[in-house]
Amino acid sequence: MHPSSTYRFGRWAAFLLLAVSVVLGSTATSPKTPPRAMATTGQTVWVVLTPVKADKRAQYERFINEIFWPCAAKVGTADQQAFRHTRVLNPTKPQADGTYVYLFIMDPVQKGSDYDVENLLKKAYGAEKATAYYKLYTESMAGEQKVYASTQTQY
Repeated sequence: MHPSSTYRFGRWAAFLLLAVSVVLGSTATSPKTPPRAMATTGQTVWVVLTPVKADKRAQYERFINEIFWPCAAKVGTADQQAFRHTRVLNPTKPQADGTYVYLFIMDPVQKGSDYDVENLLKKAYGAEKATAYYKLYTESMAGEQKVYASTQTQY
């Protein structure tokens, strides 16, 4: 194959890829959520480890994705800020004891925001629904959460 034909094919492929990306909207350059501001030097960051029973993972993820996270739209502005500055990381494999540990990173912690799951559920759904939803949450947990408070360094 002649080097110039390879070059033409490469340019054609790049053009085609660009055109398809423009038409369909490239997911590589368009994140699903807007970028988040991360903590600056001296701000507080929390990392919360939540152990979940292996047989309750689907229940826990349903709670987070279909009940808890949507409640952000139903609470006040200060509490919405807490959601905007919280990341959730799902485990890729079980721990040695068979549990799955989910990570919540509050980065940075928002002063004046409520981070209590039960309180947020009550604010969003009322006491009766909140009690039922909170039960889904607590039944799926395999022990106490571990909360690590830290301060952002200059790095």
